[in-house]
Amino acid sequence: MTVIGLVLLTGLGLLLVYVTRRVLVWMVIAAFFATALYPAVNWVERRAAWHRRWLATLLVFLAFLAVLAGIIAVFVVPLAHEAVRLADELPRVADDVQRGRGPVGSLVERYHIRRYIAEHRDQLQGYARGLGAPTLAFLRGAATTVAGVVTIIVLAYLMVLEAPKLVDNVLALFPDRRAARIRRVGADCARSVTGYITGNLLISVICGLATYAVLFLTGIPYAGLIAAFVAIADLIPLVGATLGAVVAVGAAFLHSITAGIVVLVFFIVYQQLENHLLQPIILSRTVALNPLTVLVAILIAVELAGILGALLAIPVAGMIQTVARDVWNERQGRCQPRPTVGTDETPVDEAEPPEAESGGDQPPPCPS
Repeated sequence: MTVIGLVLLTGLGLLLVYVTRRVLVWMVIAAFFATALYPAVNWVERRAAWHRRWLATLLVFLAFLAVLAGIIAVFVVPLAHEAVRLADELPRVADDVQRGRGPVGSLVERYHIRRYIAEHRDQLQGYARGLGAPTLAFLRGAATTVAGVVTIIVLAYLMVLEAPKLVDNVLALFPDRRAARIRRVGADCARSVTGYITGNLLISVICGLATYAVLFLTGIPYAGLIAAFVAIADLIPLVGATLGAVVAVGAAFLHSITAGIVVLVFFIVYQQLENHLLQPIILSRTVALNPLTVLVAILIAVELAGILGALLAIPVAGMIQTVARDVWNERQGRCQPRPTVGTDETPVDEAEPPEAESGGDQPPPCPS
């Protein structure tokens, strides 16, 4: 009976996880955002005169939303104008395709696409009539996405607001030495997640701006749309930059051979700079993972969670590496390379005298 009961409870638990998988994904994303914003809230709470957790959290989230709104204003508004311009030019493009003019029309003539469309017109019309259900599903998915974004923001806000109480209640279950060790490892993991999120966003913004500049100077139409896609794709580790480059280079070659060559050379040079300059400078101090670990983590994460897994693979791998390194050092009796004090893990040689002298938050020494 015990075995049967355990099997039934396990099955019910897996069923519950499957049914609530969307909410669980939202919670995971909210936890990563909360981890990224948690140090900023702590800094504001310490530096401000009022020392109110709720007010510091509110100010940080308002600043975060203001930055997000600014990014949307910078990127989305031009994208909307270009999308409207694209819709206005669709009749002209369709006429060029029918007459075999322009880059698209020449491709249609070269590869006999128009004859293929004429031979399979009935089949293509059937596909067109079946677009109603996918359109409805897309609208439903858009509404779910908006609800998910709002839910993630609210969850992240509550997580940051209640984090000190939750952490203190959990650490109270452990002895002082073990609690100090958990706090130290948790701070290292949070620093890894924060550094990766901010660093990856910064690299993607740089990639998008540089791509837009090159596309605009070469006269490629819809440069904003293409640059935004490249910036979003660049968030995906390893393969994202290549995926964005393929789309941008293809659009450039459709415009002209010269523009295609210029954009191709740009992406070759930029990817070398990003891989050997930007990423080492921005990410080396936060997520120090070798390329093999990154590739294995991404492959496993993609199989488990798709695109979301690819985005979260590196910070999760960094957290696992931090925990594994701490366990190994504890087993080997090794101390940290730089002893730290306080909940923020400030190095001893950089801490202010009052903080360095007060041993309340100082973690106990490693065993000899």
